[in-house]
Amino acid sequence: MAIQPTQAGAQIEPRDGLSYVRGSTDIPLSDATVSRFLLGTVARFPDRPAVTFREQNIRWTWRQFADEVDILASGLLTLGIEQGDRVGIWSPNRAEWLLTQFATARIGAVLVNINPAYRLAELEYALNKVGCRALIAAEQFKTSKYLEMLQTLAPELADAEPNALHAGKLPELRTVIRMGETRTPGMLNFGDVMMRGREHLDAAKLDALEAKLDAHEPINIQFTSGTTGNPKGATLTHHNVVNNARYIAMAMRLSENDSLCIPVPLYHCFGMVLAVLACVSTGCAMVFPGEAFDPAATLAAVHEERCTALHGVPTMFIAELDHPDFAKYDLSRLRTGIMAGSPCPIETMKRVVSTMNLREITIAYGMTETSPVSFQSSTTDPLDKRTTTVGRIQPHLEVKVIDPTGEIVPVGETGELCTRGYSVMKGYWGEEEKTRESIVDGWMHTGDLATVDAEGYCNIVGRLKDMLIRGGENVYPREIEEFLFRHPKVQSVQVFGVPDQKYGEEVCAWIVVRPGEHATEQEIREFCQGQIAHYKIPRYIRFVDELPMTVTGKAQKFVMRARMIEELKVAESKTA
Repeated sequence: MAIQPTQAGAQIEPRDGLSYVRGSTDIPLSDATVSRFLLGTVARFPDRPAVTFREQNIRWTWRQFADEVDILASGLLTLGIEQGDRVGIWSPNRAEWLLTQFATARIGAVLVNINPAYRLAELEYALNKVGCRALIAAEQFKTSKYLEMLQTLAPELADAEPNALHAGKLPELRTVIRMGETRTPGMLNFGDVMMRGREHLDAAKLDALEAKLDAHEPINIQFTSGTTGNPKGATLTHHNVVNNARYIAMAMRLSENDSLCIPVPLYHCFGMVLAVLACVSTGCAMVFPGEAFDPAATLAAVHEERCTALHGVPTMFIAELDHPDFAKYDLSRLRTGIMAGSPCPIETMKRVVSTMNLREITIAYGMTETSPVSFQSSTTDPLDKRTTTVGRIQPHLEVKVIDPTGEIVPVGETGELCTRGYSVMKGYWGEEEKTRESIVDGWMHTGDLATVDAEGYCNIVGRLKDMLIRGGENVYPREIEEFLFRHPKVQSVQVFGVPDQKYGEEVCAWIVVRPGEHATEQEIREFCQGQIAHYKIPRYIRFVDELPMTVTGKAQKFVMRARMIEELKVAESKTA
């Protein structure tokens, strides 16, 4: 039986026995741009705490934060950056990242999130795919030496005038802005751009520019890998992310009296939308424990900053709970937060509620292409629903679960989850065909397998495609397979996920080497080092004579996965 979903009225619980739900429309959508969104909060709470970066010893009120944003926006204008220009940000969680998020929005430039774990090939592809005019980069983070990688890709920097780069491999890139005090040939310092901004600060000019912006224009590009092997740039608008953040904050009951600890990365929707923009929507203070996740630093931040909310992927919460000094920290003020990013083990969720005092923690589900959240539990949902499902449909969205023919399946049956509404991205940047494949009649085909129960609660049961999630990072086997095929000894390879207690899933590769060749696990890993992100490097590598295949020649990854589960003696974690 088919039904024709419509936007009229809410249908949070399925009717007619079919897996179709529609969110409430009681609270209207906002037409604010990201900049207007921020300025509205500044007007309401100018002197309340807004931003704390503990490692950088930075503390700003909402008014101070907005002033710093305007300074950077003015500085970017002096470099010739205009509305629609793409500006990349390649950095761990730092104040410069946050300022760039809002300064680009202020002038209508498009922020391009570059994963801090990217290596040479990934960086080159991302910058060129969207035609980045400027890149703001940290000097390094852990083993990633960002500026050295840039100099490798663009040796022309050595002789270039700052803001006038012409590089053979990065033809669109003109401006590189580096963080830190050290001077690097061909690059501007972030502090220099701020100085230029102070000298040319013109609030009236910024207001005039901002007034011309349309909330439905692109404001952000986030790369999400695809099964075709190369990352795709999901293009999001002000309207997408502002409204998603509003409804996320409402589900958590955030207010200006809350303080959210944010250990999740800013380059990801989790940090940028579920955390930062959710705080902006309510005046909730943002607390960043450090550049990257560290369980002790996160617990210390919650304790010392008296945080009432905490975000994280399951791996983060597990690390916090298992920290040897856990009992030393006072978490009594914690109330709410979000656990998302990968399937949440039910037992972990129960421990978080009982041991960390997160009695109103919520679970959220979505994807970058839907800005990202489609389902979220509420603070008042029964504990069993908050531990075994991803909640109910968000406002102003529709979701259906379909079979391979496109028909909506009965309640409780498994099918592909599709989302429609304000949150669906504009498309993949420069990928019209892939956009048409993913968005059909406004419906974003998520590729996730789900069920919806009689009360409208959703459960994610698997993935239509073979994507795996390692510690909150989406890993697409095809991308790794294509890279490994470059190894001269590799004849064929299949990559898949196997269950892992810490990360949820780990990457496994089965390899058939060329006749007469011999390879080692170490050799394969060394081939990957520095070329692909660390989380994509297979933890388990097995050399086999042949791969299990169907009669039509398709690799049977489920067979390989089952054999590895048996060999490693690991078990699937029960999740929502």
